[in-house]
Amino acid sequence: MIPNDTIVALATPSGSGAIAVIRLSGPEAMRIAGTIFRSVSGKSLEKQSTHTVHLGHIVDGERDIDEVLVTVFKNPNSYTGEDVVEISCHGSSYIQQEIIQLALRSGCRMANAGEFTLRAFLNGKLDLSQAEAVADLISSDNEASHQIAMQQMRGGFSNEIAKLREELLNFASLIELELDFAEEDVEFADRKQFKDLTERISFVLKRLIDSFAVGNVIKNGIPVAIVGEPNVGKSTLLNALLNEDRAIVSEIAGTTRDTIEDEIAIGGIGFRFIDTAGIRDTTDTVERIGIKKTFEKIEQAQVVIYLFDSTDFKSQGSKFKVELEKIKNKYPQKPLIVLANKVDKIEARELSMLKSQIPEVLELSAKTGFGVDQLTHALLNLINTGALRNNETIVTNTRHYDALLKAFEEIKKVQYGLDTGLSGDLLAIDIRQALYHFGEITGEITNDDLLGNIFANFCIGK
Repeated sequence: MIPNDTIVALATPSGSGAIAVIRLSGPEAMRIAGTIFRSVSGKSLEKQSTHTVHLGHIVDGERDIDEVLVTVFKNPNSYTGEDVVEISCHGSSYIQQEIIQLALRSGCRMANAGEFTLRAFLNGKLDLSQAEAVADLISSDNEASHQIAMQQMRGGFSNEIAKLREELLNFASLIELELDFAEEDVEFADRKQFKDLTERISFVLKRLIDSFAVGNVIKNGIPVAIVGEPNVGKSTLLNALLNEDRAIVSEIAGTTRDTIEDEIAIGGIGFRFIDTAGIRDTTDTVERIGIKKTFEKIEQAQVVIYLFDSTDFKSQGSKFKVELEKIKNKYPQKPLIVLANKVDKIEARELSMLKSQIPEVLELSAKTGFGVDQLTHALLNLINTGALRNNETIVTNTRHYDALLKAFEEIKKVQYGLDTGLSGDLLAIDIRQALYHFGEITGEITNDDLLGNIFANFCIGK
């Protein structure tokens, strides 16, 4: 990145639409925009107040390219902290490219991926965790991931980390001061207060680390494998959940020979449902490959739905229970939901007998939709959304999670040092390391490689 140049990019998705927004940022943004924009009022763009909108035309010499609205944001009161101009034009791909090419010929260069947000970070408008939350907000596709990204972008996570870092830094300064007076054997840092602080920091770090288990699945969606024998209604259930005919349904056993996946939001949480090939002994080569994939998908899933045909339970109930125990024993850590399908086709006494033998079973008629609501409630109950409902900080970023683990490890070393009466110079080493990992999260400590990796994942124009 060259911080003194002016960049341009399309800020809205590429392709034709009603309108498009082209963004310029940098020291020459006002001048360059002023040379290609002719206001209907005849006023100079550079002399206009910040946060104002102006009607006019983008011109290339004597040729009018488009009638546009130009919005002015003067530094430091802009997204990037630099002078920013946003041109709202008609959404023709031709018009977009004409305006961008005109800006390039007038002195801009094309922005790199995430460069507007990178400049916002470098100019102190956002810290690093807030900048990363911008990308999460753009990619959020359900209520929960949107809520977490908004909370982090507003600084909820970074404020919590910054407060802990500041308190630890104060004690670190006192420990370092003691080293300057080592010969006089004095203590400026109250060890009891310091111990209380490390316990509080340890508690907060543990809570944040534990929240990643929820945050990661909310951000990436929760994979749910639907398994069972052929022709028990797995594909019908997938179609009922999605409310569309996504999977082929037929009376012929073994119709699904490969996995079919689709994602929906339930209660604001993203669930990725995987319809798998029916599990049975078969000589069909293609079907056997599908069954092998079924077990691979169970390995990858975080929740397993075991589905069986309730009309066959009277004659094959023992076989279903054996299959169910196999899945429980093979995947003991995975939450398992047991569904008895086609309950609309059996009598009440048969259903009562079934439930007495498999108490955890849920009733379902995938064809009519009966029991689907009960299933979705059961899925939501598996996810601890208490922290989300209480607007607590939830960690979703793997980089943050890794830094928190390392900081937690260093704080544990500091606590051990305090308990064993370790000397101040050795304590200071562990404290510095903990501070380093805190700084990695918010960006007080960074390097070009780290920034390159983070912002390379952004879209152009953001």
